[in-house]
Amino acid sequence: MRIATTIFLTDETIRPVRLARELEQRGFAGLYLPEHTHIPVSRETPYPAGGELPPEYGRTLDPFVALGQAAAVTERLALGTGITLIAQHDPIDLAKQAATLDHLSGGRLTLGIGFGWNVEEAADHGVEWSTRRALGSERLALMRALWADEPTAYEGEFGSVRASHAYPKPVRKPRGPVSGPRTLIGGAAGPKLFAQIAREADGWLPIGGRGLSESVPKLRAAWEEAGRDPEQLQVVPYAVVPSPGKLAYFADLGVEEVVLQLPPAGDTEVLRALDAYAAHL
Repeated sequence: MRIATTIFLTDETIRPVRLARELEQRGFAGLYLPEHTHIPVSRETPYPAGGELPPEYGRTLDPFVALGQAAAVTERLALGTGITLIAQHDPIDLAKQAATLDHLSGGRLTLGIGFGWNVEEAADHGVEWSTRRALGSERLALMRALWADEPTAYEGEFGSVRASHAYPKPVRKPRGPVSGPRTLIGGAAGPKLFAQIAREADGWLPIGGRGLSESVPKLRAAWEEAGRDPEQLQVVPYAVVPSPGKLAYFADLGVEEVVLQLPPAGDTEVLRALDAYAAHL
């Protein structure tokens, strides 16, 4: 099982260059970074985990800039977003960012995408909450038009792009209905999400990994109903606090990669956590 990590990198934490070097030297498989552009002070949306929203949510570094730094000082470390709030991005700009990072890193990018929980943050980006999932799907389709080998136009309800010259291209070749970087969709288990994963992605990025024994068979059924190769489905539990029993449970479900949560802290605390997690490598 590949053991990757995630962390809320901020202006107060360990820096991406130091962390990336330490991860690769210690044998960790990857680094995934979350995204929040800003957190409105007048937010009414409750924090999904309950209680007060941790301060690191309003201090996150831009994941593509930070992962670019990580790519420059590593050779093998996988680089991921966990997650990119796709509805909040201009898809033409995001297609260029993702393809550039994937190209410069030699195909190491995993594009983890999701639809968010913060209504006020999304509204400041002009996102109508009730249509954010449909908007996200369209934006991904538009990005894939730009990543196509030949100039390809896209016309959708929420946006369009002319047939265009757009380089660089992502490294990975198309697989089934999916093209571009390895793409995982985050979100809570359910038939709508699973149908979307089967149509648009390489797999699922479930936070924490609870309830997978019930949800993974349902995802596999949706995947096979869509005509996808059963061997290609990827389930990557995300932001996991590890234990030997938990990792064994994931392995029994066919999970090949897990992403462990690091503290949003300075060098000393983060490196101490890596020392503890090394027992699971």
